[in-house]
Amino acid sequence: MHKTKYFIGIDISADDFSASCISSPDNIVFSTQKFSNNIDGAEEFLSLLSKHNIKQSETIICMEATGVYSENITYFLASKGFTISIEAPQKVKNKTKDTPRKNDFIDALSIAEYAYRYYDKLPIWKPKNEILEQIQVLLTTREHLSVQMTANINALKTLKHKYYQTPLANQIYEKTISKLKEHIKEIDREIKALINKDDSFKNNIFLAMSVPGVGLLLAANLLVLAKGFTEVLNYKRIASYTGICPYEQMSGTSLHKPPRSRKCGPSKLRKLLYLAALSVRTHKRNFKKYFLRKVSEGKNKRLILNNIENKLLKIICAVINSGVAYTENYKSINPNLLKSD
Repeated sequence: MHKTKYFIGIDISADDFSASCISSPDNIVFSTQKFSNNIDGAEEFLSLLSKHNIKQSETIICMEATGVYSENITYFLASKGFTISIEAPQKVKNKTKDTPRKNDFIDALSIAEYAYRYYDKLPIWKPKNEILEQIQVLLTTREHLSVQMTANINALKTLKHKYYQTPLANQIYEKTISKLKEHIKEIDREIKALINKDDSFKNNIFLAMSVPGVGLLLAANLLVLAKGFTEVLNYKRIASYTGICPYEQMSGTSLHKPPRSRKCGPSKLRKLLYLAALSVRTHKRNFKKYFLRKVSEGKNKRLILNNIENKLLKIICAVINSGVAYTENYKSINPNLLKSD
């Protein structure tokens, strides 16, 4: 096992990236250099590392999360055997010294120093699964098209209420809505096809969809969020990340508020869980009885639905972790009940 000798910080923008390398905060191997954010710039960067005899096994490269701007250089360097860490920009900013000066070169050096100081805590980046990446893009595209379709439907309704009708405008909206519906159906078919390419994904999606109220969209979003269900799902962490986990607000005698969810995290997933809760509340007897009982107790209806969302998420995690599909009216056997009186 090789010891890490070099810490490289990379600051990336859409058109270029700056890099700085240190072996310690007091020893700069090379000062910040600027390269084009393309394959030629990446090759030029590798040449600079080779010139300084910097080996992949002795180097860690740290950069801030910049979305698609960092993807090409990240995958390129990973293919060459480099260890890469991607950190949240705010986290790096909070842990580095503040300075009135700011430019790409200073930022690259700050990231390198951050990597040196927090080396043992750096998250190691791993390439994403290609199928999951494609599904995520399709889900995002579908959401954008759905928003556009809703906007067009609302605009068409408004026009049809006008006293003077404009047939051309109505026809344009109708054709646009029809086309958007076709695109959404096409995306759904492609998502299914991608899932069917991987037996593990296919099986886990089947397990998730065996839970009442869970459709393809909700199952696919959870699949992407949980990175293909490659690890044991932690229901509480997912609920907290999604923003449906209620947190108490109590302090002494002056603060005493009912527990409330933060409604942060991915709004798309939260919306799908809400729709699933509405569905089971209407169509599933057990959930409907629970909802009506809590309403009769004076509970807030939105709070009850939030509880149902948490219950559904807990069931989804349970069936995927166990590998057993949901069973209606399933009852857990308590060992204490098996003991003779």
